[in-house]
Amino acid sequence: MEKLKFVLFAVMLLAATSSWSQTFEKGTKVASLGIGIGSSLGSFDYSTQVPGISLMYEQGIAQAGNVGVIGLGGYVGYKSFTYKTSAGSIDATSKWNYTIIGIRGALHFTGINVDHLDVYGGLMASYNLLNYSYSDNSGFNTGNTGNFGNTAGLTLFAGARYYFEENLGAFAELGYGVAYLNLGLSLKF
Repeated sequence: MEKLKFVLFAVMLLAATSSWSQTFEKGTKVASLGIGIGSSLGSFDYSTQVPGISLMYEQGIAQAGNVGVIGLGGYVGYKSFTYKTSAGSIDATSKWNYTIIGIRGALHFTGINVDHLDVYGGLMASYNLLNYSYSDNSGFNTGNTGNFGNTAGLTLFAGARYYFEENLGAFAELGYGVAYLNLGLSLKF
């Protein structure tokens, strides 16, 4: 057991002192895949739900003086809710599918002296596509199917990426996409 603790300590020490540069620079490209926790989408208890899933891409486009690097990229997020009810002999299912498409701009702070850490904040202009469907076993169609509540939005976000390998890292981000908190993996190339 003591040997295992020593090996884990040595690996962590080596990872913390390795020499690769993980700052976000002009020309850096990062793709991230995340899963969301908590959401402003929907307003009541659901029978089932798909957690928020997000895919992001960003590229460093300009130096912002001594403060950091400006990144520009895209965002696609998806979340789904299903609500099932029964009343007498009628079983009904309502389903909400949210797709968010956005353009993001972020400032990556370069003055933070923590190896392998990329801290950023930014703004996203997005469009939320809501598709709703209803079905039941009565044989009647109420016509409540289609796109409802599609809206444009402007949201703030803040996050951090920590690279545990030269091009592979984990990220956490707070904001209003498909979830309040997104956690996932980032690939830098």
